[in-house]
Amino acid sequence: MVKIKAIKAFSDNYIWLLSTNEGSVIIDPGDYSPVSKYTKELGIDINGVLITHHHFDHTGGIKDLLLQNNIPIFGPKNNINEIDKVVGDGDKINFIGLEFVVIEVPGHTLDHIAYFCENNGEPFLFCGDTLFAGGCGRVFEGTFDQMFSSLEKIKKLPPNTKIYCAHEYTQQNLKFALEVEPNNESLLTRYKETKELRLRDEITLPSTISLELKTNPFLRCNEKTIHESILNKYNISGNDPQIFKAVRTWKDSF
Repeated sequence: MVKIKAIKAFSDNYIWLLSTNEGSVIIDPGDYSPVSKYTKELGIDINGVLITHHHFDHTGGIKDLLLQNNIPIFGPKNNINEIDKVVGDGDKINFIGLEFVVIEVPGHTLDHIAYFCENNGEPFLFCGDTLFAGGCGRVFEGTFDQMFSSLEKIKKLPPNTKIYCAHEYTQQNLKFALEVEPNNESLLTRYKETKELRLRDEITLPSTISLELKTNPFLRCNEKTIHESILNKYNISGNDPQIFKAVRTWKDSF
């Protein structure tokens, strides 16, 4: 049995706790304190850590975790010395009874990776800050073309893949998405449901690939409606990567 729980950190981060009958792993522990509190209350032992990229709000708790636990830290090649199991595109990690496939998804950062698990037909993905519910990460270290290509990889995963990203950005992302596609009925419905969840201070995750394909403008850059919106906004037309760059630039100043 697979259980995935969100541990809230900072103002809007989610640190994920993944548990099976064979153990538990933490994904992107930016802060040790809430992880320690949550796992001690439930009597959970941490058996390992998965890191998606080097930003501090995803890695800041590693040192304290290692002071309390002698565990492997899986992650990409970067400047985080505590990562002792360096993995890259196509690598497979067999841990706590699950197999994770590593997908390199540069753009937000150059070292960014995601972890995909097929999980007997109930797949899930830990994607850090690459794909968000209704949005995608800012392009900090990589290029717009890299981010577009990374999202194209994610688009090809099974439609029922559950998406576990690292921030509660959904409502604001969907608000922007409606600027781009104001007549998208699926998007209008999702925005209403998301607003209701947030009014109750409830989490909006996980999402799914299927839902993102219907409502996330960054995964819909091949759609006529997106092309028309960019033409109206910037008087720009072009191929899908160029449209993606325009949508991301629009979001950066939204």
